[in-house]
Formats: sequence, structure tokens, C-alpha cells
Amino acid sequence: MTITSYPFDGQAITETDYSRLFREFQESGVADGVGGGSLYTYADGTGMTVKVSPGFAIVRGHAIYSTAIEPLTVAASNTSARVDRVVLKLDPAANSITLAVKTGTAGSSTPPALTQTDTGVYELPLATVAVGANVTSISAASVQGERRFLGNSVGGWTTNTRPDTPRVGRLGFNQSTNAWEFWNGSAWAALTQAVDWSTLTNKPASFTPAAHSHAWTEVTGKPTTFPPSAHEHDWSELNSVPTTFPPATHSHTWSSITSKPTTFPPSSHTHSSYLESGDTISWANGSKKPYSNTATDGTWYAVWVEGSGTFCRNTSARKFKENIQDFEIDPDDVLKMRPVIYDRKDQVDEETGEIKPGRKGEVGLIADEVDEIGGLKWLVQYMDGEVDALRYDLLGVALLPVVQRQARQIEDLEARLARLEARLS
Repeated sequence: MTITSYPFDGQAITETDYSRLFREFQESGVADGVGGGSLYTYADGTGMTVKVSPGFAIVRGHAIYSTAIEPLTVAASNTSARVDRVVLKLDPAANSITLAVKTGTAGSSTPPALTQTDTGVYELPLATVAVGANVTSISAASVQGERRFLGNSVGGWTTNTRPDTPRVGRLGFNQSTNAWEFWNGSAWAALTQAVDWSTLTNKPASFTPAAHSHAWTEVTGKPTTFPPSAHEHDWSELNSVPTTFPPATHSHTWSSITSKPTTFPPSSHTHSSYLESGDTISWANGSKKPYSNTATDGTWYAVWVEGSGTFCRNTSARKFKENIQDFEIDPDDVLKMRPVIYDRKDQVDEETGEIKPGRKGEVGLIADEVDEIGGLKWLVQYMDGEVDALRYDLLGVALLPVVQRQARQIEDLEARLARLEARLS
């Protein structure tokens, strides 16, 4: 026969049939006792034991009811830690539901698996017990609850007709308040609590608006005119375009200019006879006047050029001088100077990169060599602490003691020659 129906009068019902029927009314679990209530498992450090408080539970349609605290022994520890499990064990063959401790695997942190068959042994977990290596007692912190709780039916009532002894989690619709409520273990609480904006946590500081649209009439503060946004036009679309375009103010680097002349003749200009502050010199290369000409004011001047580039006339009258003393110059130092011929180094134009060849075959002295002659340092010019040039205008002064010494030698030789000639005559 493939179909069975029950229970009816005068009909024998098996334990399996009853269990299957009752499982549809209520799932397996512990009745009430959230926290330290029904069948709560704990340890107090008293030896290798855990304790289970009184309570009621349903396991696969069968009931268990305990009225006293039940101690359970945990197997002795060894050198490896393990995790045990406290269970309610349904054994239909023995017609019993008992408390039991399932011993875990040494060295593993995973509790032992539950046996849960449909018609045979079924284990409902209550707690796990961490058993440390070589421990002699179980601490409170070693026990972690695993209880499952029975469900509750959904009810309906008024504030005056609520259930008198509800279980934790009992849910119902209160017609007096027109709201859902549940029993939290000590009072009836609204299923949906009233929320105040100030009490909300983790709320965003700003809210990005979702994509939406508005009718033009709904927009406020809109402008009366709209400047055109950036856009482009083809040249053929433009009206009243000019035929020519004067260039705007701009600049070019020297290297970007093409067809530029190699030399630049100076424009017509004049200079006063004497250079004053801010004046420039005319034709400093000396070609302005041929040598046969005379100065327009009757006076020619040597010119000094200061390090800053300023020109000035070289004056020598006594009226311009003071502290005048003899200056001793060693003729032998003067005779140490070495005339040389040399080539100027090529120069590179920093803007164009053009190489400008230096003058070749110049005749003169080397300022560094003159500087090494101790008595002639006054002929040397320095710039930024380094040897730079020579005062060629003072070379005549340096040569005077040489000429004077030679004049005295000539005069002496002539006197000696006159005496010899007189003696021989």
C-alpha cells in the first residue's frame, strides 16, 4: 500500500507516524530561554564538567523535559587541544532523548559532526566546548552556545487580550494600536520602532539627486537671456569677415626668424664732444676720423673702459692727482715679459648657436705670465678674482727704467771710450 492516512479511531499509529505528523506542527528546538534559560549549557571551572540548566525541547516530534541542573563529564584532555559538542540525542530504538557530550578530534578546531537521520538517531546541538591541551578544568569562556529555539505562531489580539505567558519572539497584530508587536522576554515591543532622524547612525551627509526632469514652468530663478556656450563654425558660415587681419602683438625667438640679415648698419646718429654719464662712444674702433685729421676741439684723449662698460677719458695733469711719489720698477722684471703671437678662441652665439671665429695672429702679452712676475702685478687687471687683462697703456711706464738704465750704460760706455781714445792719441 502506497498511501497512509491517520490518526483515526481504532487505528494503530506508530511512533514514526506520530513523529512525522508533529514535525509539521513544530520544528525541533529548545522552548524559550534566550540567554541563560532553558537547557542552557555552561561551565564554572569545577573540574572536567559542564552543566545544563532545566528546560523543555522538542526533537523530531518527541519531547524532553528536564527539571534540574544536569552535570556532564568531559573526557580528560591530552597534549593536543580539541573541540567537543553537547547535544540532545534522540534514539527511537531506545525510546529516549538524553544529554550527551560528543568528543572531538585531537588537534582539530572543528567540533564533531552531528548525526541527524530521519527515522534513527537525531542529535540537536546545545553548545560547543573548547578543551585545551593538558587542562584539568573547563572554564566558562570555553563554552559557546548552539541552541535552536522553537518557533511561535502568529497571533492577533488587543492590548487587553494579549497572551498571559508568551514565549520570547511571540509575534502578533495588536488591533488596539493597529501595529505589529513581539514579546522580547520582559515586555511587548513594536515590531517597527519609531525612528527620529537625530538618532540615526551612519546616515550620509549629503544626498546626490537621482536622474529626473522638470517642466520649464517648474524651474525658478532662470535667466532671461542665455549667452551662447562654446561652439564652432565653419569659415563659410561666417558673415562680414574682414579681408585682411592686422597681426596682434606677439613675439618670436631669434632662432625662429628667417631671412634675417647677417649685419646691421647703424642708423644715423651723433655724439657730443665729451662723454657724459649715460653717453655712448662713437665709432670706438677709431675709423671715424682718419689719422691725418685733427680733433675738432684740438685735443685727443686715451680712453679707459671700466669693468661695467663705462668709458672715460684718461687724464694725467697734476691737478687731478695727490700723494705723488717715486715708483721703483725693476728693469730686470720688465725684461722677463715674453711677447707672443696667438689666436683668439672661437665663440658660440647663445641664441642662434652660430660659431663666430676669433681673430687670428694677434700680438701681445699673456696676462697670467705677467702676473707671475712679482714686481709687475700692477699691470694686471682682475675680474671676479681671476686674471682678466693687462694695462697696455702702462707698458710705456714699465719700459722707462729699462730705457733709463740703458741710457746710463751708453753714457758710461761713451765716457770710457773717450778716455781710451785720449790715452791712445
